[in-house]
Amino acid sequence: MAYRYAMLDVFTDRPLSGNALAVVPDAAGLDDARMQSIAAEFNLSETVFVLPADNPVHSARLRIFTPRAELPFAGHPTVGTAVYLAIGKFAGAGQGRHEGVLVLEEKVGRVRCGVFVTGGPSGHAVFDLPRLPEAVAAPLDTDLLAAAFRLTRAEIGFENHRPSAYSAGLPYAFIPVRDLSVMARLHPDPVRLANAFGNTPLAAYVYCRQTEVAGRQFHARMFAPDIGLVEDPATGSAAAAFAGVIQRFDQPPAGSYRYVIEQGFEMGRPSLIHLEVDVEAGAIAAARIGGDAVVIAEGTLDV
Repeated sequence: MAYRYAMLDVFTDRPLSGNALAVVPDAAGLDDARMQSIAAEFNLSETVFVLPADNPVHSARLRIFTPRAELPFAGHPTVGTAVYLAIGKFAGAGQGRHEGVLVLEEKVGRVRCGVFVTGGPSGHAVFDLPRLPEAVAAPLDTDLLAAAFRLTRAEIGFENHRPSAYSAGLPYAFIPVRDLSVMARLHPDPVRLANAFGNTPLAAYVYCRQTEVAGRQFHARMFAPDIGLVEDPATGSAAAAFAGVIQRFDQPPAGSYRYVIEQGFEMGRPSLIHLEVDVEAGAIAAARIGGDAVVIAEGTLDV
């Protein structure tokens, strides 16, 4: 059978940058094994299969696959699919800003997205975190982490930031490093990285305060070899959990904060992820992830 697909670059407004995404917009009829095979064929960090929503008042149900496994939640598939669906929704409405709200069903739960498009092949989406970040118990030994990334112990950490683990639907180890020069030298050893996490299945999100461009707040790289991602150009689910790291170590007072996170620069796929965090009474009350996406290709799968 033939199934339409689209490819988008996400967390960027320019083609051939950001994080590439495949979307199969009418996936009814595909079983789990075929979805996984198609994701492996695309061999992108994630492929999204769009199905009718279980609740008819919602916009769609999403299945999200890496080349090796299904995920309950992911950020750049949520942003990219929301933009793609909005482009279709407002097709024929002409130029100018068109706004809408989509509710997407993912395995993690309902994800509410605000989205706008302007009549072209691109748009911007912001979604509410389906789960607020929670700390994850994990044995994060600095010496083992340094060895896994071929760093010295002194290059791990900055200010009061130390390795930690959080999840907002997917668990990550957050590893602070001194500066951009250290970030540029990261070459993780998959075996040592797995040993550093013990029996806790974690992806590694390495970050620093120094950025490529002034006015941005953090620079990051993400490695998840266990699920087929040697390195990911932009990771919205990690940025969602990273809100917990910011709250723990930076302890912002009550208010609303906006952070821009750089990722993918070392891969030649520069990406910008927008993280918004609302703090009340010393805790995170709400948080949102946002970014741009642009359609770069459409075609047909004969499977």
